[in-house]
Amino acid sequence: ELREELDIADDQKLILQPTRIVPRKRIERSMELVRQLGCDRCRLVITHAAGDEGHDYEEYLRNYADMTDVEAIFASDIVDQERGKTDDGQQIYSLADAYCAADLVSYPSQVEGFGNAFLEAIFYKKPIVMSSYEIFQTDIQPKGFDVVTFDQFITPETVEHASRILQDGAEAAEMVEHNFQLGKRYYAFSRLQDCLTAVLGETRTV
Repeated sequence: ELREELDIADDQKLILQPTRIVPRKRIERSMELVRQLGCDRCRLVITHAAGDEGHDYEEYLRNYADMTDVEAIFASDIVDQERGKTDDGQQIYSLADAYCAADLVSYPSQVEGFGNAFLEAIFYKKPIVMSSYEIFQTDIQPKGFDVVTFDQFITPETVEHASRILQDGAEAAEMVEHNFQLGKRYYAFSRLQDCLTAVLGETRTV
């Protein structure tokens, strides 16, 4: 229903940017990815709104999308944390709905404290194109996650890899299942419980 609401055809790919509209998210990189993948076959959906950092960046992105012919859908008016309806009856979809509808998650942040969108994409079993930001390099990547990474810019190699994942369902399925199992191993609530139990046990012996 969300894809239909956003006027995304069955033969088009939904590229999801599940972040707030702030400059450090570098959403123009997602737009560049969509442009190179093919504006006629991909749609970029941005789930969150601009916030306390103002609206200049959002205006820049809208202009950038117009100049590059990228179909960027600013969907914060119909996507929220939970499903619901507005006072006039407009359907509100959940962020989970957006992940489920997506074919690929784009996550080109320059800086992150950790990265909720990364874990969410892993949980919903979606392939990820992302920048190799510092915390990812030091705390996440060494665990063996299989994602499409780039440094500062979208390269031809980035586009080729992302395009292959979008076209090859078997490769994409293998990638997301591998990541999901690693997510269970390292980031599940049961893992948190084990870590906290160990810490509390050590505290009692001090």
